[in-house]
Amino acid sequence: MKTSKFQLIIFIVFILFIAAGVAAFATYKGSSSGSQLPTITVWGTFPKDVFDQYVIQVGNSLSSPISVKYVQESPDAFLQDFISALARGAGPDAVLIPADMILPAEDKLVPIPYSALPQASFKSAYIDESFVYLGSNGVMAVPFAVDPIVMYWDRDMFDAAGIASPPKYWDDFANAIKKITVKNENGTVTRSAVAMGDFTNVVNARELLGSLFLQLGNPITVQASDGSVSSALKTSAKADPTPALQFFAGFVDPTSDYYSWNRSWPDSKTAFLAGSLATYFGFASELADIRSKNPNLNFDVTALPEARSGGTTAVYGKLYGFSLVKASPNNNAAYEIISTLTMPQYLVKVSDAMYLPSVSRDVIASGSTDQYITIFNQAALISRTWLDADPAKSGQIFGSMVQAVVSGQRSASQAVSDAGNQYDAVLRQATGQ
Repeated sequence: MKTSKFQLIIFIVFILFIAAGVAAFATYKGSSSGSQLPTITVWGTFPKDVFDQYVIQVGNSLSSPISVKYVQESPDAFLQDFISALARGAGPDAVLIPADMILPAEDKLVPIPYSALPQASFKSAYIDESFVYLGSNGVMAVPFAVDPIVMYWDRDMFDAAGIASPPKYWDDFANAIKKITVKNENGTVTRSAVAMGDFTNVVNARELLGSLFLQLGNPITVQASDGSVSSALKTSAKADPTPALQFFAGFVDPTSDYYSWNRSWPDSKTAFLAGSLATYFGFASELADIRSKNPNLNFDVTALPEARSGGTTAVYGKLYGFSLVKASPNNNAAYEIISTLTMPQYLVKVSDAMYLPSVSRDVIASGSTDQYITIFNQAALISRTWLDADPAKSGQIFGSMVQAVVSGQRSASQAVSDAGNQYDAVLRQATGQ
């Protein structure tokens, strides 16, 4: 198709506009005039009620208030709605989404140049998980909040079993299962120590299995120097994920010492709330929900168990960050507002409002007198994530991998190989590689 002179001119103007936007970031120093910034629109999957209240709190402390119109989207609908809105010229100025949702939207976002936000300053300011935002051309998102996986445990069930404290290492569960898990004469589990091994009724199974992979040192996905992303779920990977898969699947194997769960149970959170499951792997943000749904449950919170030796100390964390939208005419105003919203003195308010740890190293370093925030902050320091094309699809791939092993259709190594190939296909499709 031949390009007309008019189309060529429009294309050049568009490129110059983008270049000008990047140049503006490179020389941007922030506004000291106190002038009123325009209202910006932010789309995201972060809870709207919490975010809106946070913006009001921050605005009340400023000499010149900021205005943000926030639109909450469901994770499943976000990407399609975002792309459709951009096509109509009606997209937001910025987005606030988890880091594992950013990859398929990356070409719609504009990185913040390192001249405006130096890499060294970024690394000293934020937890290590946020390094996933560091691209070859700049920072793809400014960290806002993190929600790590932790372990909730039923104190009454552990006390009754004569166990003074919950497992610190994964292999400690063998002893806990012997003392807590109860089976009837048919071998059916009627009381369980731990729920793992199945994706149909284990809540947060993707994030839990992902944590096991990360603890082995497997990054799940890797990014090449040319920006392409591929699956690290391969037996030939530097850290073979197969042992983590075998361990996870063992909890539904009746012949295993770790057998403690099966599909006859309700979902793991419901079982924990009912007092029939001794441990539950959930997000830090679920603490208030668990309290409200069963005020009589005598439970506590601790860190996710880890490998006794070798591996890496890590846990999955849902990391939220602000990314600037390339098509927005308000990049500078959006950047200034985002920079304000992510200042350490204000990020404390996010932690207070959502009862979450902070992404700011300064905030974490200041400590807390709250026992749960202390635990959550420690989890934030070791939290990790990975570049994903579609969390829902990767969850399906992980689930199929587990089921192939549990059903005996594939060996663990074969299941890993199949999953790696499927994941590569999803990553290529989502990123156009």
